[in-house]
Amino acid sequence: MTEKVFVDDLVNNTHLSIYYGQDYLNRQITTSDISRPGLELTGYFNYYPARRIQLLGITETSYAKGMSTTDLYDVMQKMCQPETPAFVISTQLDPPAELIRAAKEEHIPILGSKLTTSRVLSNMTNYLEGRLAERKSIHGVLVDVYGLGVLITGDSGIGKSETALELVKRGHRLIADDRVEVYQQDEQTLIGQAPRILRHLLEIRGIGIIDVMNLFGAGAVRSKTKVDLIVHLENWSADTPYDRLGNANETRRIFDVDVQKINIPVKTGRNLAIIIEAAAMNFRAKSMGYDATKVFDENLNNLIKENGLKK
Repeated sequence: MTEKVFVDDLVNNTHLSIYYGQDYLNRQITTSDISRPGLELTGYFNYYPARRIQLLGITETSYAKGMSTTDLYDVMQKMCQPETPAFVISTQLDPPAELIRAAKEEHIPILGSKLTTSRVLSNMTNYLEGRLAERKSIHGVLVDVYGLGVLITGDSGIGKSETALELVKRGHRLIADDRVEVYQQDEQTLIGQAPRILRHLLEIRGIGIIDVMNLFGAGAVRSKTKVDLIVHLENWSADTPYDRLGNANETRRIFDVDVQKINIPVKTGRNLAIIIEAAAMNFRAKSMGYDATKVFDENLNNLIKENGLKK
């Protein structure tokens, strides 16, 4: 599942200006890869990636100035393919007249930016990768707890939304309730966000739908966050062995990323919000090199040695 992205979206979200083609911003962008057409300016079109945004910087425009009008126009015509979404000119440079002429023939917009080529490339790539990445819809609640993205999962009716509400009341922030859209940003990072129709909304059985932003303010919500930890809620069972020392290293693979998972038994009288807060703080402590389980093991081993010496 991926989103559709159009040139108009790119203009609005990466602060690009429009040199030409205000009426043609509805062209669809299908890839996050950006092309810098240096070889194409020399006439090499064997592997021309026509579906990509074509980015021209100081190097490309300087080379173009040294070309004859006929040769440059011929190259620009070849670059202006029906599937080419747009051209982007960086560093507040003026687009070559031959490019404008060829782009008008194919109704391809020409965009500009005052930023350097590297900055424009980075901004566009980050935006397009986030929008065009494959998404998975996960049943759960995503909450920002002390700056960590905690994905709360579990069977329907186990108390995920009620726990999220308690966390919001304690100063944490809601990202998504019921359905979390997750996509992989890079090799180690998952990003979670709410579907547009569920943004800022929380369902509490017996009350119905509540708008968290309206009730608790803008500081109680976030649009998206990294998924750092999964807390799975499950009904308490006396026959189930639960991790009591923190030795378990269970993970859940989402796309190509392994996310640490903690199983929390739900039992009457347990304050799940406080437990999840503690789990988030403990996860952060471990990531910073402090492991309470190791400290306990060391203390236990030292005590055994001491008792052994006394004998």
